Amino acid sequence: MTIRNLVFLLALLPALVHADVGDPQIRTDHPWYPGELACSTFERLFATQQEVYRRVTGRSCDTDEDKVLAAWLWRNTHYWHGEEGAADLWGEGLGQGSDTRMREYWTGLFAHGFGLCGTTHSQWVAEIQTLLGPGRARSVGTAGHNSFESFLTGGPYGKGRWAMVDHDLSTVIFAPDGSRLLGIGEIANDWQRLTRRDFLPERNRGWLSCGLFPGDASSFAKYAVAEYLSGYSGPPPQLHLRRGETLRRYLNPGLEDGRTFVFWGRNYNTAGIPGPERSRTWVNQPDQMFGSDNGTPHIDGQARYANAVFTYRPDFSGDDYREAIVDESDRHVTFEFRSPYVIAAAPPNDEPWGIYDAGCREGLVLQAAAATDVTVTVSADRGMTWSEPRRLSGRLDLTDHVKGSQQYWLKINGSVEELRPSGLVIRTVTQANVAVLPRLTDDGSRVEFAAGRRSVVSAGPNLNQARPHRVAGDFGTPTVTLKLATPRGEPIRQIHAAAHVRSSSPPDPEIRYQIDYSFDGGQSWQPVVRDWQIVRRGDEPADFWSQSLCWGAAEVAGDETETLVRFRNDGGKQFARAELHLVYETAPIDPLRITFAWSDADGEQRWSTTVSDAVATFTVPTKSDTQTQWVEFAPRANAN
Repeated sequence: MTIRNLVFLLALLPALVHADVGDPQIRTDHPWYPGELACSTFERLFATQQEVYRRVTGRSCDTDEDKVLAAWLWRNTHYWHGEEGAADLWGEGLGQGSDTRMREYWTGLFAHGFGLCGTTHSQWVAEIQTLLGPGRARSVGTAGHNSFESFLTGGPYGKGRWAMVDHDLSTVIFAPDGSRLLGIGEIANDWQRLTRRDFLPERNRGWLSCGLFPGDASSFAKYAVAEYLSGYSGPPPQLHLRRGETLRRYLNPGLEDGRTFVFWGRNYNTAGIPGPERSRTWVNQPDQMFGSDNGTPHIDGQARYANAVFTYRPDFSGDDYREAIVDESDRHVTFEFRSPYVIAAAPPNDEPWGIYDAGCREGLVLQAAAATDVTVTVSADRGMTWSEPRRLSGRLDLTDHVKGSQQYWLKINGSVEELRPSGLVIRTVTQANVAVLPRLTDDGSRVEFAAGRRSVVSAGPNLNQARPHRVAGDFGTPTVTLKLATPRGEPIRQIHAAAHVRSSSPPDPEIRYQIDYSFDGGQSWQPVVRDWQIVRRGDEPADFWSQSLCWGAAEVAGDETETLVRFRNDGGKQFARAELHLVYETAPIDPLRITFAWSDADGEQRWSTTVSDAVATFTVPTKSDTQTQWVEFAPRANAN
C-alpha cells in the first residue's frame, strides 16, 4: 500500500459509521454437535467436553485423568483420520517444504476436521497444554505411527507419569488392575498382551482398545521419538460478515446443486463422491463409542467434509463497500478476505492430489452482470506478489491463485463509478469440519446466538504472508520482528503470535524464548510469552524431534491499532517461521438474518429469523427425524 493511498483511506475512516457482524456464532441443543459457540475458545471447549463426558460415563472431571479422557472422547467424535491439503507454509509451493503439517490447532479443527496421525496429535498438544499446563503433552513416534501422551498427576500418578491417549487410533490402555492409564514406554514392553481387546476388558472402563480397527495394536510395539511442543494455537475461529455478504454452511458435500464438490484434501472418490472421507471413525456416530464391544464398522463415507460459502455483493452506490477494503484510490479498490476455514478447490482431474494441479475451479469466482473495462488481480501473500490482471467480464475463476489459503486481497483496477453498474458478486468456497457446524434436534430445536464483535487480521501462517511485515531481524536467525496494523484502524483487543523454532535434538530445556509487543515503536516492550522453555518430564525415548513451536496471546485494552511483535531467544536458535495475528473490535452489529434448511417427517423445510442484539435465543420448529442441511447468516442494513 502506498503512502498516498493510505492517507486517502484514512481520510475516509471517520465517515465509516456503518455496522457489520463481527464474530457471529450459534449453539443448538444437539447433544453432540451443537455448533461453534460450544467449542470456539478453549474455555467453551473444556466446558462442553466435560459436560459430554459426565453424561456419557457418569464420572466427574475433577482429576487430570478424567479431564484428559473427556478431551479424548470429544476429539474422537469430532476429528477423523485423513489426508488434508497442505498450505504453502514455506513459500515453496503447495505441499512443498521440509514440514507441511498444519500444526495450528484451530485451523485443524475448524477448516479440516481430519488429518494424519502426526498432524492431529501435533495440533492436540496445544489443547492439552492449555488444559493442564506447560510440559503436560507431547507427540510420540512409535512403530509406523505418531501417538500422544499426557503427563498426569495425582492419585495413582503421584507426582506425574506419562499416559498414552491416542485419539487417531481411538486407544487408551489401563494397567491390568485398572488403576491408571499406561504410558507408551510401558505398553511397548508387553504390547501384544496389553492391547488385546479380550485381556481384562473391564479394566479399560468402557473404552475399547484399538476402537477403530484391532490390527492397529502393532503401532505400540515401539517407543521411539519424543516431540515436545509439536503444535500450537493461534487466534480463535472468528467470522466477519459485511453488508452485502452472506455465509451459508453446508453439512454435506455438493453445495446447492448436490453435484459441485469443492474440497481441500486427498480425493478418495469413495462411493462416487469426490474428496476426503473416512470409513472408520466415531464421527457421526458418537453415541456408539463408549461401551463398544466391536469398534467401528467399515461404512463408506462415514465422515466427509463440509463447505462454507461466502457470497459478497459489494454495494458501490454508497459507502458500505468500504467495510471490506484495505486500500482505495480514485483508480482502484482492494478488498480483503479472511476466514477460519480454508479456501477449497474443485480439481481439474480425478487424481488423488488433483487439488495441487493447475486448472482448479469454484474456490474463488467473480461474476459481473454487466461487461466492464476494469481488470482484477489477487494476492494470497498480503500484497507481496499479485496474479496477472484479468478483465472483469462475465464469470472469472481465480481459484488457482488462492486455494489452500485462508486469506487474500482482491484488487479491482477501476473507479467506483465504473464498478457501480457491474453487479459484482465475489464467491469464496471454503472447506469446513462438519463436526463443528450446528445441527438441529427433533421437535423444536433451541438455538443460542452470540456476536462477539471481533475479527482477525493475520500476517501468516505462511512465511510469505509474514515477510511483508518483517521490520527487523530475519527468518532463519535467532531474532525477528514483525509489524501489523488492523485493516481500517480498528482497536486491537488481542495479540496472538507463534514461531516455528529449530530447537535442536535433544532440545535444551534451559533455553528461554521470548515474544514481546510494543505500541511505541520499540521504545518499550511487554510480554506475549515470557521465559518460554521446552519442559521435559518423566521417562523419554531415545530420540527427539529437532524442532518446536512457541506461542502465546496477550489481552489489549485502549485504542491501539498497530503493533510491533519481536521473537527472540538466548540460545541462538533460529526462527524458521513466525506469524502474527491481531484480534480487533468491530462495529456494533447490524441485524442478522439466520436461516436453517433441514428435512424432517414433514419433508423439506426452511425457516428464518432476524436477530438484532449481540445475544439472542430462539426455537426452530422442527419435527421428528430431523436432518440439518445448511445454515446461513446474512447481515441486514439497520434502518436506524
